[in-house]
Amino acid sequence: MSTLRLEGVSKHYGPAKAVDRASFSTPSGKLVVLLGPSGCGKSTTLRMIAGLDTPSEGRILIDGFDVTGIAPAERRISMVFQSYALFPHLNVRENILFGVKVRKEPAADYDKRLTRVADLLGLSALLDRKPSQLSGGQQQRVALGRAIIAETKVCLMDEPLSNLDAQLRQEMRREIRTLQLKLGITMVYVTHDQTEAMSMADQVVLLNAGHIEQDAPPADLYARPASVFAARFIGTPPMNIVVVPGRPDLKLGVRPEHVRFVKSGGLPAVVQSAEYLGADTIVTCAAGGDTIAARVAGRQELREGAGVRLGWTPEDSHTFDAATGRRRDDIVPVPV
Repeated sequence: MSTLRLEGVSKHYGPAKAVDRASFSTPSGKLVVLLGPSGCGKSTTLRMIAGLDTPSEGRILIDGFDVTGIAPAERRISMVFQSYALFPHLNVRENILFGVKVRKEPAADYDKRLTRVADLLGLSALLDRKPSQLSGGQQQRVALGRAIIAETKVCLMDEPLSNLDAQLRQEMRREIRTLQLKLGITMVYVTHDQTEAMSMADQVVLLNAGHIEQDAPPADLYARPASVFAARFIGTPPMNIVVVPGRPDLKLGVRPEHVRFVKSGGLPAVVQSAEYLGADTIVTCAAGGDTIAARVAGRQELREGAGVRLGWTPEDSHTFDAATGRRRDDIVPVPV
């Protein structure tokens, strides 16, 4: 197992800052997700860790050793790309073994290592097939196998499931997480999908416009978002952000699942829509100049234009600075 640390790493393309002074560390044997929207710098960060891009400034350390100027092949890092990058003319066996052969590792170990990887990934019966004869999920397993057989201490994954359908993505999320835990690999995983991040990660590094917005376990991102951006990026639907009466310097946040309908008191609102999803209903309401979504269990028969009252507890409220968007824990929210 290995530790990975970035110290003030930046990547500039002329005046544009794709990554700006990013610093974080990954505990040994943990799965760390780089999460954020398109263009936030997460893939650029991963490429710098891999040695495929050179930082404009800062250092990258593996097990305390500075690898910033070291060639990719010397970093002992394996990588799985968004495109599976399989050789179409090679069968599964040859695709998995390709890297170890190029690196001229001992041929006597090939069969043992191949058998272990094929068994782990359920590929034993597919070793003689070409990539064109495999499903998308099977091709992804071959790409994983090529990374695992390298027996590196750090594995990088760049949106590896984006080409799969929703059900297969869910299955592969479980498989990758199980595999990472079983092998004890330190894994850095890039995705824009918050579900992947929340369900797989030990630690999430949330990026926004090249900056690290928050670095925390998934539960902390949900329960204590560090900014309005983090609050709205994590959670479906996003957290409601509303004005605080009489306090133009503050914004108040409450998650839709914490909004409830009350008979008296609360905040008067008007129903705009009710979207039934099976297990629950998303009710969107207008309250003054704000739009507030409530996620309630079961089917809710609420017509457009109906008057309702919305409430939530102080424990479920979050306060943010209106100017900076950063969390304010020095303000005690009032009940609604």
